[in-house]
Amino acid sequence: MIRVQENDFDIGKEVRDLTAGRTDIGAIVTFTGTVRDSAKDGAIASMTLEHYPGMTEKELARIEKEANARWPLQASLIIHRYGRLTPGDNIVLVVTASAHRHAAFEAAEFLMDYLKTNAPFWKKESSGDGENWVDARQSDDGASERWSGPRKAAE
Repeated sequence: MIRVQENDFDIGKEVRDLTAGRTDIGAIVTFTGTVRDSAKDGAIASMTLEHYPGMTEKELARIEKEANARWPLQASLIIHRYGRLTPGDNIVLVVTASAHRHAAFEAAEFLMDYLKTNAPFWKKESSGDGENWVDARQSDDGASERWSGPRKAAE
């Protein structure tokens, strides 16, 4: 399940909704990304995330499907926000659920590495010095490269 939305989300409610009635789940991994109040260039007053509706959802659904093919997941969820966000606001939620922890952890890492490097979102940070678009980080690219080899399945 994927959602791209402007509104905030409730992490606990999302996990409860995703796993309701499921007794085959032994591990649930969540990752929540939030807006920091600083970046390498200084303090951040806000961050604006933009995306192309339709294209973004299609691409997130594709990568979620790939995670479900690589690992034995019982459920997964990606929620990514767009619009103007301020420090402390939620940006992204990734939830993976599996019978075993290794699959849930690895799938969550895979999804987050993808979201940091290839998801079709554009970020603009605003500070007292003006606005600037956020460039990709080489460290994020390096992290995502580990998933480009043969299938990495864990149980």
